[in-house]
Amino acid sequence: MHRYAPLLGAIVMFVVSIVGVFTAGFWFWGGVVIFGIASAVGIRDITQEDHAILRNYPILGHMRFFFEKIRPEIRQYLLESDQDEEPFSREDRSIVYQRAKNAESARPFGTKQSVYSGGFAWMTHSIMPTRLDRHDFRVTIGGPDCRRPYDASLYNISAMSFGSLSGNAISALNRGAKAGGFAHDTGEGGISRYHRSGGGDLIWEIGSGYFGCRTEDGAFDPDLFAEQARSDQVKMIEIKLSQGAKPGHGGMLPAAKITKEIAEARGVPMGRDCISPAGHSAFSTPVELCEFIGRLRDLSSGKPVGFKLCIGHRREFMCIVKAMLETGIAPDFIVVDGKEGGTGAAPLEFANHVGMPLTEGLTFVHNTLRGAGLRDQIRIGASGKLIHAFDIARAFAQGADWCNSARGFMFAVGCIQAQACHTNRCPTGVTTQDPLRQRALVVADKAERVRNFHEMTMRALVELAEAAGLDDPRAFLPHHFMKREADGDMITGQMAWPYLPVKFLVDGEKDEYGYLERWGRARANTFTPPDPDAKATKKGHVEPEPQAVGS
Repeated sequence: MHRYAPLLGAIVMFVVSIVGVFTAGFWFWGGVVIFGIASAVGIRDITQEDHAILRNYPILGHMRFFFEKIRPEIRQYLLESDQDEEPFSREDRSIVYQRAKNAESARPFGTKQSVYSGGFAWMTHSIMPTRLDRHDFRVTIGGPDCRRPYDASLYNISAMSFGSLSGNAISALNRGAKAGGFAHDTGEGGISRYHRSGGGDLIWEIGSGYFGCRTEDGAFDPDLFAEQARSDQVKMIEIKLSQGAKPGHGGMLPAAKITKEIAEARGVPMGRDCISPAGHSAFSTPVELCEFIGRLRDLSSGKPVGFKLCIGHRREFMCIVKAMLETGIAPDFIVVDGKEGGTGAAPLEFANHVGMPLTEGLTFVHNTLRGAGLRDQIRIGASGKLIHAFDIARAFAQGADWCNSARGFMFAVGCIQAQACHTNRCPTGVTTQDPLRQRALVVADKAERVRNFHEMTMRALVELAEAAGLDDPRAFLPHHFMKREADGDMITGQMAWPYLPVKFLVDGEKDEYGYLERWGRARANTFTPPDPDAKATKKGHVEPEPQAVGS
């Protein structure tokens, strides 16, 4: 009966309080209200049928739900160590906050990393470091068919849509990009008024919903695309094939969440669910994708056009590369998104177990383009938890020409990793459409922090390049890094992320990593894999050979 003691006690005190009102006066009304509410809650608990805990522990059982609700905050502020990744460690977040505020970011008393544990990586340095007189290094993006190449910063804002982020957050990011001279990827939600308000350079991302360039039935509209793409603010066009958080998964924005501003940016009607299909309707084969790239380049008056993807079936990427060779149409850039990326909500199975992490995906794309002889004309961007200068330098060594960050810049505008992005109740106004919550994010202040974070990170990157004896941060190569294996042995970056020979795929040279075998199964005219055995219909099941009649 001890389980019901709180309920019985509340009822007893409720009765005592009522008696007290009639015998001792006004002061007992407080007890009537408090214990009356507690008694009503307890009676409801033992009669409801949804929660077994509340039926067995009326009133007291609510403590369990209360502590479960505040568990993430308790863990973040009181329990987790500086290195616990949930998904970004406190150490990672702190360095962003400090750089965004232009505050001292040096750390005393040595590293907190476990340098002898498997997976630890470090950069080799030179006895003769260089001294560079600038930090604003840039990369020119634009292949042979591009008439309006773009000189991009080595570090830019990754794709985050208006709708996922608040208008104030988008404005702060774009104003910061303008002040710092770097680019802002729109995400697939279209170009909103908030993207335009800051005047910063835009990379217009076009997803399967073709937001901002779609017909009423959701197909691609070339006229609307050309009208938007010719804006001077739009510097590059990025076709989103997949994204790190949920590759191969579409999405839906319910009609109830579509505001007039979101409808305006996306070109969708009010009062109707907004669907992002899992795949594109403008193309269905590798050759058609290449032709679509060429079409967008023409419609945008020759601006750089590329695509973003998280690597899944490696053969399918090779299909696209074969189509480039067959059609003579190549993208100006490819952005490799690691499966560890992603600012939006995603099904747990997708977030945890679908898609290739950045290191493996980036190395694969880099070597495939080298093997096809296309690497010199296609720039590669990388995104996926790249918030430190060391992360950026290592991505350059693995084959990237520039890097993007989404969550790093989210931290710069005030995100505290509350992980309430999908609830519309973001405590800092970053990922909510609630006007009162958005008010907490002061655009002018956060724009300055965005600029500071970019500048301080670039300065740190240059310092690493100087320590390695380099004249340019883009000169990092695998041999500048080392990594500890799980067994404690060290391996060089050349062993972990090897550069394979140029044109080894088209020349048919053997390799020990399985590229050539996969290249042989890739087809430019289809993403469908060849059937190695026409009789095999299901895994583990082979149709029996036909028997002769009478045998």
